[in-house]
Amino acid sequence: MEKLSINNPKSHDSLFKWLITSFFTDFMEHYFPDVKIDRFSFIDKEFISKYEALKESLRGDVFVGAEAEIDDEIQDIIIHIEHESRKSDMSERVFEYLCYAWMLKKRPVWSIVVYTDKAKWKKDVPNNFWYSFTSTGKKQMHNFEVIKVNKEQSHNLMRMHSLMCKLLALVADDREADPEKMIYEILKASKDMEEILTDDIKLLIWQWIDFYKKVPEKTVEKIKQEVGMSYIATTITEHYQMQGRFEGKKEGKKEGKKEGKKEGLKEGIQKGMEKGIFKTALNMLENNIPLDIIIKCTGLGNEDIYKLKNTGS
Repeated sequence: MEKLSINNPKSHDSLFKWLITSFFTDFMEHYFPDVKIDRFSFIDKEFISKYEALKESLRGDVFVGAEAEIDDEIQDIIIHIEHESRKSDMSERVFEYLCYAWMLKKRPVWSIVVYTDKAKWKKDVPNNFWYSFTSTGKKQMHNFEVIKVNKEQSHNLMRMHSLMCKLLALVADDREADPEKMIYEILKASKDMEEILTDDIKLLIWQWIDFYKKVPEKTVEKIKQEVGMSYIATTITEHYQMQGRFEGKKEGKKEGKKEGKKEGLKEGIQKGMEKGIFKTALNMLENNIPLDIIIKCTGLGNEDIYKLKNTGS
């Protein structure tokens, strides 16, 4: 099974982006219960493709961009995901993204920063940025929301109906929680919802548990068998690998027919296989599956994935 590097902060960030995009409505309702979002769509790809000069610098940033209907108006939301709160002041970067998002759509922008690490804050991190002033010396500030996941109690999150909240419990303050019981309840809830969960979300659940669990692998395997979820670790990954092969064969037949001649058929099938794998990788990107997993499922290299991410081809 593919494993993400627990020592790589971007692995944390990528998993959180996957979680937020998979459970966007649940995420917003949990942290901002007074804000009603009627409909939404993600604009990350449009954002990156619009600003060609930013593509290199954006490689190191993990964010979610969405346009959403709030109070009968379409507005934009930019969610920044950061694992190292002690090392970085996000305020300037948040303001930069605000400017880019506003230029993209010329609509109000709601800025949110999600800190995913377990660092204990002696003082609050900045939640505004001074970007202008008036002749009277009054500062003009851009204010943004700050979410610290570790401020929540795991046992409280586990009591909630939302599967997303149960997953968050693994990275929240778990001092009063039983790690084994949390894994059991997450997998039991997943099993109960099995028929309505997509393959992408099933894969997310397993990767999340594998990354953040605090119990031995044998214990997790035992729990999986108890609740009947032992298939997750293999078949979902195999699903993407088989999807790549299927798309490849389908494209290969098309390419082979184009070549026309018998000697060109083999080359046409090879081209088609490559196109099918790229198509599968693109589908996985659009579902916000972390790059580490896409690379291992498709066999593509980092540069191929980044090109797909930035250009879609």
